[in-house]
Amino acid sequence: MGMMTHATTPVVIVGGGPVGIGLAIDLGLRGIKSIVVERYPEPQRIPKGQNLTQRTMEHFHLWGAEEALRAARTIPRDYGIGGLTAYGSLLSGYSHDWLQRELVRPFYFTDNERLPQYATEAVLRRRAAEIQGIELLYGWTCTSLSQDADGAEVEIVDRSGGTRTLRADYVAGCDGSRSLIREQAGITQTRSDHDRLMVLLVFRSTGLHELLARYHGKSFYNVLHPALDGYWKFFGRVDLGSTWFFHAPVPADTTRDNFDFKRILHEAAGAEFDVEFEHIGFWDLRFAIADGYRAGRIFIAGDAAHSHPPYGGYGVNSGLEDAVNLSWKLAAQLQGWAGAGLLDSYSAERQPVFASTARDFIEQSILTDRDFLRRHDPARDRSDFEAAWCARQSGARAEVNAFEPNYEGSPIVWGTPGAVSSAIGNHAYAARAGHHLAPQPLSSGRNVFEELGQGFTLVALGADDAASHFVQAAADLRVPLKVINDTAADGRERYAARLILVRPDQFVAWAGDDVSGDETTRLLRRAIGGSV
Repeated sequence: MGMMTHATTPVVIVGGGPVGIGLAIDLGLRGIKSIVVERYPEPQRIPKGQNLTQRTMEHFHLWGAEEALRAARTIPRDYGIGGLTAYGSLLSGYSHDWLQRELVRPFYFTDNERLPQYATEAVLRRRAAEIQGIELLYGWTCTSLSQDADGAEVEIVDRSGGTRTLRADYVAGCDGSRSLIREQAGITQTRSDHDRLMVLLVFRSTGLHELLARYHGKSFYNVLHPALDGYWKFFGRVDLGSTWFFHAPVPADTTRDNFDFKRILHEAAGAEFDVEFEHIGFWDLRFAIADGYRAGRIFIAGDAAHSHPPYGGYGVNSGLEDAVNLSWKLAAQLQGWAGAGLLDSYSAERQPVFASTARDFIEQSILTDRDFLRRHDPARDRSDFEAAWCARQSGARAEVNAFEPNYEGSPIVWGTPGAVSSAIGNHAYAARAGHHLAPQPLSSGRNVFEELGQGFTLVALGADDAASHFVQAAADLRVPLKVINDTAADGRERYAARLILVRPDQFVAWAGDDVSGDETTRLLRRAIGGSV
């Protein structure tokens, strides 16, 4: 059978997990057509990627999928979705709250959420099917990739051996940690291997639910044990009452048949309970981050760009932020208003932020726990241990407040000179270049997040003259710009700026109090990746 070459599609997305479908939805709502190539006809029922941050839920809100996602949750809303850390075993009597994301709720427009990744994927698939211009090819696998000066091509094959060639302006590899797109594009990775084999167990148990009734409202639990030197045993609820998952380090030669998996569960919990296994799998604990997220017309996002252990719920959230960052930049390029440096800014912003997430949050938590376990032991000095254990609670709170991914060092924002882009920041209402915009109510009673435009938005608080300069500059540069005029009162004074230029991904490109007509062109040109 001869090869069929299809007409050029603006974007081909390889991999239809949450990141790939999220990218397709975001592009589709910007009027950019895409084809998604996904090998699995149905989402895989392995409960990974459960915790969705407030920021991630803003994406679902803007995609018109927030209600459907919340309706798909598997743990009742009134039960709660928080976590705790226990010492020794879950029933040891030593525990404290962990990952209290509600602490930063005021700085985001939406509440956080928790549900298994396959439930999230099902919601995204349904939403994508409603949007014109998204072609979903389920049951197809990409076998090769090439690019030239005018475009890129992917070869795909379906389950019966049928082949197609898809030609696109750009290709996005959202195809996971073993990404074919990354490899064929020649994008290198830096890896740090922790040499730990981990087991993932999915099991049913009503007894465990009864044992953990004392911890009402908790959905995930991690166990620190001195023997594990900072690596976790980790339980999570898949639903309320019966299904669970569990991660833990196991000896390197462990197989499905030579290990007592019930015993490791009972030891971690601190009691025996009924167990019926649904899945036993293994993964290697390692970090890998691509050295750049772009090679010509090829981009990578999500696990293809960065893979790491699922500690702290950073994975799917980081991947969806990649998608939202990349989407508006591809749209700007395809619609003809991007500056020459805009597409390169995707890697310049997202790569250092993930490197910081891995180093400063995920790896740091392993090292912090390792140091704690080596220094404090209740068998050796109970009062020292108990004082140190109490102090950990405030450390856990500080971590939630400090995780504030920002692009202060980005070439396309007007950040502080010498600043770097990082996952470490602080939450503030003030509008700061390179940071996420905090929500505030408008005089109309609506929230600023309900009024943001699809392109850039200028929030002008009692600064009408300057706003008209921006409108003129945007017209000259063909940049889509919506202006929100309001007063600096009723909470909006907290922005500490009369003029806030907000990017299509709800990050601040520039904030200030006044600007001349000449300056507005320079400000806007830099924000779209042009030279200034």
